[in-house]
Amino acid sequence: MAKSIEAGADALVVDAQDHVATALKDLKAGREIRFRRGTETEQLTLLQDIPFGHKLAIRAIEAGEEVRKYGEVIGRATARIQPGEHVHVHNIEGIRGRGDQAAEGGSHAAN
Repeated sequence: MAKSIEAGADALVVDAQDHVATALKDLKAGREIRFRRGTETEQLTLLQDIPFGHKLAIRAIEAGEEVRKYGEVIGRATARIQPGEHVHVHNIEGIRGRGDQAAEGGSHAAN
Protein backbone atom coordinates (compact mmCIF):
# COMPACT_ATOMS: atom_id res chain seq x y z
CA MET A 1 0.00 0.00 0.00
CA ALA A 2 1.42 3.42 -0.92
CA LYS A 3 1.89 6.00 1.83
CA SER A 4 0.43 9.44 1.38
CA ILE A 5 1.24 12.80 2.90
CA GLU A 6 -1.71 14.40 4.65
CA ALA A 7 -2.64 17.80 3.25
CA GLY A 8 -1.46 20.52 5.61
CA ALA A 9 1.23 18.40 7.25
CA ASP A 10 4.38 20.32 8.15
CA ALA A 11 6.67 17.33 8.55
CA LEU A 12 6.85 13.75 7.31
CA VAL A 13 7.24 10.65 9.47
CA VAL A 14 8.03 7.59 7.34
CA ASP A 15 7.68 4.81 9.93
CA ALA A 16 5.51 4.75 13.07
CA GLN A 17 8.61 3.80 15.13
CA ASP A 18 10.64 6.84 14.00
CA HIS A 19 11.97 9.30 16.58
CA VAL A 20 12.20 12.12 14.05
CA ALA A 21 10.19 13.76 11.30
CA THR A 22 11.51 15.60 8.23
CA ALA A 23 10.48 19.23 7.71
CA LEU A 24 8.55 19.72 4.46
CA LYS A 25 9.35 23.46 4.52
CA ASP A 26 11.30 25.92 6.67
CA LEU A 27 9.70 25.85 10.13
CA LYS A 28 10.09 28.53 12.83
CA ALA A 29 10.59 28.04 16.57
CA GLY A 30 7.43 28.58 18.61
CA ARG A 31 5.18 27.35 15.82
CA GLU A 32 2.81 24.44 16.41
CA ILE A 33 3.24 21.91 13.62
CA ARG A 34 1.29 18.86 12.46
CA PHE A 35 2.62 15.50 11.35
CA ARG A 36 1.09 12.09 10.81
CA ARG A 37 2.43 8.97 12.54
CA GLY A 38 0.64 5.79 11.52
CA THR A 39 -3.06 6.61 11.43
CA GLU A 40 -2.80 9.43 13.97
CA THR A 41 -2.24 13.13 13.32
CA GLU A 42 -0.08 14.66 16.03
CA GLN A 43 1.01 18.17 16.91
CA LEU A 44 3.93 19.69 18.76
CA THR A 45 5.45 23.10 19.29
CA LEU A 46 8.90 23.66 17.81
CA LEU A 47 11.64 24.67 20.22
CA GLN A 48 14.08 25.61 17.45
CA ASP A 49 13.98 26.67 13.80
CA ILE A 50 14.03 23.63 11.50
CA PRO A 51 15.28 24.17 7.93
CA PHE A 52 13.51 22.45 5.02
CA GLY A 53 14.60 18.83 4.72
CA HIS A 54 16.10 18.67 8.22
CA LYS A 55 15.01 16.43 11.08
CA LEU A 56 13.09 17.36 14.21
CA ALA A 57 12.51 15.22 17.28
CA ILE A 58 8.92 14.05 17.68
CA ARG A 59 9.60 12.50 21.08
CA ALA A 60 12.25 12.85 23.77
CA ILE A 61 15.51 11.12 22.85
CA GLU A 62 17.97 10.38 25.66
CA ALA A 63 21.73 10.89 25.34
CA GLY A 64 23.26 7.64 24.05
CA GLU A 65 19.95 6.40 22.61
CA GLU A 66 19.84 5.16 19.03
CA VAL A 67 17.82 7.45 16.75
CA ARG A 68 15.39 6.04 14.18
CA LYS A 69 14.35 7.46 10.80
CA TYR A 70 12.80 5.41 7.96
CA GLY A 71 12.28 2.70 10.63
CA GLU A 72 16.08 2.25 10.80
CA VAL A 73 18.77 3.39 13.22
CA ILE A 74 20.54 6.41 11.70
CA GLY A 75 22.83 7.31 14.60
CA ARG A 76 23.11 7.90 18.33
CA ALA A 77 22.11 10.99 20.32
CA THR A 78 25.10 12.77 21.88
CA ALA A 79 22.84 14.82 24.19
CA ARG A 80 19.23 14.68 25.39
CA ILE A 81 16.94 15.95 22.63
CA GLN A 82 13.50 17.37 23.44
CA PRO A 83 10.45 17.02 21.18
CA GLY A 84 10.49 19.96 18.77
CA GLU A 85 14.28 20.34 18.69
CA HIS A 86 16.44 20.21 15.58
CA VAL A 87 18.18 16.83 15.16
CA HIS A 88 21.44 17.19 13.24
CA VAL A 89 25.23 16.83 13.58
CA HIS A 90 25.30 18.93 16.76
CA ASN A 91 23.33 16.33 18.76
CA ILE A 92 23.57 13.04 16.84
CA GLU A 93 26.58 11.03 15.74
CA GLY A 94 26.84 8.54 12.94
CA ILE A 95 27.93 5.11 14.09
CA ARG A 96 28.73 3.56 10.71
CA GLY A 97 32.35 2.71 10.15
CA ARG A 98 33.43 3.71 13.66
CA GLY A 99 36.04 1.22 14.79
CA ASP A 100 35.52 2.27 18.40
CA GLN A 101 31.83 1.34 18.05
CA ALA A 102 32.16 -1.79 15.89
CA ALA A 103 32.02 -4.16 18.86
CA GLU A 104 28.71 -2.57 19.85
CA GLY A 105 27.13 -3.41 16.50
CA GLY A 106 27.27 0.14 15.16
CA SER A 107 26.61 -0.22 11.46
CA HIS A 108 24.39 2.74 10.62
CA ALA A 109 24.94 6.35 9.57
CA ALA A 110 23.31 9.65 10.55
CA ASN A 111 21.07 11.15 7.89
